[in-house]
Amino acid sequence: MTNSRKAARATAYWTTGPEHGELRSESLPVPGPGEALVRTLYSGISKGTEIVVHTGSVPPRVANEMRAPHQEGSFPSPVKFGYLSVGVVEQGPAGWLGQKVFCLNPHQDRYVTATKDLTRIPDDVPARRAVLTGTVETAINALWEAGPRLGDRIAVVGAGLVGGMVATLLRTFPLARLQLVDLDPERKNLADRLGVGFSHPDDALPDCDIVFHCSASQAGLERSLQLTGDEGVVIEMSWYANREVTVPLGEDFHARRLSIRASQVGVVARARRHRRTNADRLNLAVSLLKDPVFDAFLTGASPFTELPEVVQNLADGTLEALCHVIEYPIEDNSAAEGESAHPVDDPSTTTDPEDKR
Repeated sequence: MTNSRKAARATAYWTTGPEHGELRSESLPVPGPGEALVRTLYSGISKGTEIVVHTGSVPPRVANEMRAPHQEGSFPSPVKFGYLSVGVVEQGPAGWLGQKVFCLNPHQDRYVTATKDLTRIPDDVPARRAVLTGTVETAINALWEAGPRLGDRIAVVGAGLVGGMVATLLRTFPLARLQLVDLDPERKNLADRLGVGFSHPDDALPDCDIVFHCSASQAGLERSLQLTGDEGVVIEMSWYANREVTVPLGEDFHARRLSIRASQVGVVARARRHRRTNADRLNLAVSLLKDPVFDAFLTGASPFTELPEVVQNLADGTLEALCHVIEYPIEDNSAAEGESAHPVDDPSTTTDPEDKR
């Protein structure tokens, strides 16, 4: 254990009311046995879920189920929420000191947590890119849920952060066909960077074995059912929060014996639940991020001090992004591998699907 065992101060982002958030100062406990003090380098805004929290739209019926792992407070507010955080261990067991880590932690510049809740970031994964670990984990869980097979025909409807991530993982599978489907023609730029075929919904090819629906829209769900082949399955990854959605069960659904299966990252998919833990899934996710193709999802950055304004701008549409990175003051450049603190290039004009944790 390091000899520096003093309490510290921290600043965290809280949602304090509908479409209002602020930075609050708080004291941190001294790390105990098996705990670490982490200084944050970057965090990512998971737009779909975090805007639902920001607008106070989490349904009371599922408020407990939708709690983030290290959330404080309760929905609708005040609540400290978020789950894409990368930092470096400053205090803790000797084997953890100086280690870059990912944690499902809210936006906060320092925090104390159990080391069992930290995921080590491999040396060949840049700290900035590692904020995507939680979203890659979501995509992995959906693939475990769906079980794609050799020669499958697959469509991913909704080319935002989650849909794009699913397509990124699937692009290396031995499939007969993979299409990323979206209304916005600008999403073709993302598909091209990922090396995946792109289609407008009207032109998407039918008779799919599996369709992953990630658009968080009723129209997207309807089109997903139309694209699914007889006795095929739609993996529903959207979170509609408190919005009502009508499912057209009188059309393709019964006549072609289709299935709709929910995928939610809170638990490991049933097909792997007895042989994989949440920690195993996170370790797999972060290991995949050595591939620089994932940089396509990092579409902007802002300093931590501007986070309240950034969240509001994402909510009202004046700022659009796939994953917007929040940068924290770098006190030890070596911990962040000398990465620039300047915003990421490649600004996006897309919107995210309603992903959820």
